[in-house]
Amino acid sequence: MKRMQFFALSLCVGAALSAQGQATTAARPAGTAAASAAPTKVAVIEFQAAVAQTNEFQRNLADLQKKYDPRRAQLKTLSDEIDKLTKELQDQGAQLSDAERANRARVLDEKKKQLDRDTQDAQGDFQGDMQQMINSVATKVGVVMTGYAKEKGYTLVLDASDQQNATVLYAVPSTDITKTIIDAYNVKSGIPAPVAQGAGAPGVDAPQPQAAPAH
Repeated sequence: MKRMQFFALSLCVGAALSAQGQATTAARPAGTAAASAAPTKVAVIEFQAAVAQTNEFQRNLADLQKKYDPRRAQLKTLSDEIDKLTKELQDQGAQLSDAERANRARVLDEKKKQLDRDTQDAQGDFQGDMQQMINSVATKVGVVMTGYAKEKGYTLVLDASDQQNATVLYAVPSTDITKTIIDAYNVKSGIPAPVAQGAGAPGVDAPQPQAAPAH
């Protein structure tokens, strides 16, 4: 039967944030034909990583996983039952009457359909909660990033998160403010780093929200 993977412990936060400032223009001295533009100061951030690596996001993700543990367990129980019934039908099929074989196949088909429905429902609920959680943290990280950019005089902040459609082809490492923003956000939130969680949970694609720049 087709296996359906469920609930991610690792995920890619599909937030794309590009915060643009306005380049200041110096006052034009008397006698000059054109104004001189102030130098542009550019920073680069991997915004997806900045959101996903905050202590708050990691804590909230662990809490969300725990919330869905009972439903994950129910799905595993049903999946194991389907495996058992499938093996029994394969092993005993030749010895069963046509009516009994047809009845078992019908029961097995109904349970497979139930597993598909329950998995889709649970995954939809999980992704909805995940979306809400991502948007909440991303908005607050955006505020911290914008405040830092203004304080340091950056006129442009580029998001280097999307490796397939990246607009940043090269950047000097010193312009990358990702870790700085993560650290600043952790200090502001006051949330300590969570205890490392064990790996090995099945994965699903996480939703990919669009985070609007903070103002």
